[in-house]
Amino acid sequence: MSGAEHQRDVDVPEEEGADRPAPTWQLAMDTGDAVATHGGIAVTGVYTDNSTTVLPPEVLQAAADTDAPPGIGNLPFPAGNFVGRAQDLALLDAALATPGTALVQAVSGLGGVGKSALAVHWAHTRPHGHSPVRWITADSTASVQRGLASLGVSLRPAQAKALTTGALVEFALQWLATHTGWLLILDNVNDPADVAPLIARARHGRFLLTSRLSLPWTDKATLVSLDTLNPEESLDLLTLVAGARGSRDMEGGAELCDELGHLPLALEQAGAYIAEADITPRAYLRLLAAHPADIFRDGEEGRPPERTMSRIWRVTLDRLTGTPEAGHLLRTLAWFAPDAVPRGVLAALGGPPAVQRAIARLAAYSMIKTTSRTVTVHRLVQSVARTPDASDPHRQAQDIEHARRDAVRCLGVTLPDTQNTLDDPDVWPAWRALVPHIDALADQALPDTDDETTAALLREAGLFLASQGLVARGLIHLSRAERAQRLILGEAAPQTLTSRAHLAHWLTESGDPEQAIALLEDTLNAVERAQGSDHTDTLGTRNNLADAYESHGDLDHAIALYERTLADCRRLFGPEHPDTLTVANNLAFAYEKNGDLDKAVPLYESTLAARRRESGDTHIRTLILRINLGRARATAGDTEPALALLREAALDCERLLGETHPLTKIARDALVRLDDDTADRLGTIPADG
Repeated sequence: MSGAEHQRDVDVPEEEGADRPAPTWQLAMDTGDAVATHGGIAVTGVYTDNSTTVLPPEVLQAAADTDAPPGIGNLPFPAGNFVGRAQDLALLDAALATPGTALVQAVSGLGGVGKSALAVHWAHTRPHGHSPVRWITADSTASVQRGLASLGVSLRPAQAKALTTGALVEFALQWLATHTGWLLILDNVNDPADVAPLIARARHGRFLLTSRLSLPWTDKATLVSLDTLNPEESLDLLTLVAGARGSRDMEGGAELCDELGHLPLALEQAGAYIAEADITPRAYLRLLAAHPADIFRDGEEGRPPERTMSRIWRVTLDRLTGTPEAGHLLRTLAWFAPDAVPRGVLAALGGPPAVQRAIARLAAYSMIKTTSRTVTVHRLVQSVARTPDASDPHRQAQDIEHARRDAVRCLGVTLPDTQNTLDDPDVWPAWRALVPHIDALADQALPDTDDETTAALLREAGLFLASQGLVARGLIHLSRAERAQRLILGEAAPQTLTSRAHLAHWLTESGDPEQAIALLEDTLNAVERAQGSDHTDTLGTRNNLADAYESHGDLDHAIALYERTLADCRRLFGPEHPDTLTVANNLAFAYEKNGDLDKAVPLYESTLAARRRESGDTHIRTLILRINLGRARATAGDTEPALALLREAALDCERLLGETHPLTKIARDALVRLDDDTADRLGTIPADG
């Protein structure tokens, strides 16, 4: 039984050994009014999942006063084979030179038509005068969040380890709202609602959007509708790519461009094949003729880009049969996000030589793009790779399912240990690199395909997202993980109980304690039937239920549950067992909230004394109890001892945890509320005004 003290800093069970989780204890320490009413501006509902992100005043002030460091642009490298588009480039020049701010320019067109390439080329080659220029993948709200968090890190690298993802997003929004001259390129927007809040709030810069949608994005937006290349430009592109290794006989080139519909992505991949196989366009046409367009069924592959890419896929994978790992790698990559798949994630697919050989072969045929650390796949290629086709030996349903399972396995073995790293900023960058691919896997795979491994992966990702302030996104994964484990393992399985405890906690944190209570009542009944009333899982679930009732405002019910659980813990574990002390802290906090200080203060005192003996004076659980006791004594009017406790706790929190840690802020805020003048005299603990 493990847990954090009453700070709504939850801790639910670790999984011990292969299949046995520790008890499901969740303990609280109310951040409450300290965070909500002191030192910060709460911004709700803009890329914060309708939760509240609070930045300390010094961080808000820093956002307004921070100059963009040089070199923080993150544009992709421009394509070396960009051709044509003179008229479209001129339209962008004119639109983005228009006076005013909050101007939105949108480039729309079919998948594979070159929207992103046009935006990259324009930003790299035209004298537009914007700085910084940031590229944000914007195919979902989650992707926009990630792009904004990355901007926050680039603006203030030193705070990357001090702020959660939610806080970094808010910092970036504050910066955009208070600066001019920047340009954000929002790539592959699928839904205007994903970017509308950003555009509405950041009114002092420019936006360039790419999308398959032709919509009136805002009343200030202008639209460039991008078509396929004209025949001359198509042949130029095909010739450029096919001749990358030297001049080539391009006989049949014009007919091949017509056959591929003048789609730039298709021309690029066909040209790469011609160069690698050392053939002519006419020979490539004969290969395509073996897979005519009319063999592809209606529906997803009935649209021209998908149909064209299906044919190219078949021809290229036929060529790569000598490297069988290439086809499996490409099918596996289809389940990840299209951009920046870490190479390390793919290591689980086989030995390094085989994986690297497959990557190199696919890159040579322009099926993927690579850097020294990442792999990128076009969305159209992914869509084809995930779509079964009984007539295509490279897209058999069982092979695609095998690839999905391997994608889950690759991500699972790469994850940091959530139980030990949620509060460790050193591993947050690794998590942030993996979460986009877990999100993509969850989006593309049906819940009915979830197995135990997928459920565990989703649970870990959900916990990270929720702990980073992205609670609504975290709840989606946690809910799906709980459902899968309940269906596969049963209601009372330890893994199911663990996931339910996580889910219930974050439901409570999201402002839905009623749903958490219903979930925990059912769980308590199930675990009591299966394990008995004295089992640690039963005690942990009852403790979690008490927390949910407390959050719901039903303190009488919460106190009754806490009192019963504390009595059982003392009887079963002893009065100074760590789990007993955790529940004692929770009960004392509930007494305090209920105004019963005569019970709260003595219980805090005895629990703190025992915790000091058990864990020492500077353990985080001890620090929480010191703050709780100081606040309770202050409320009881015992001012001098309260000041001493809170002053020492605040100094220790800052020394041990840093100025920006939430616990440091809570201690400091409690001190400020008690005595502003005393707090102002603390040189190392500046008061929040």
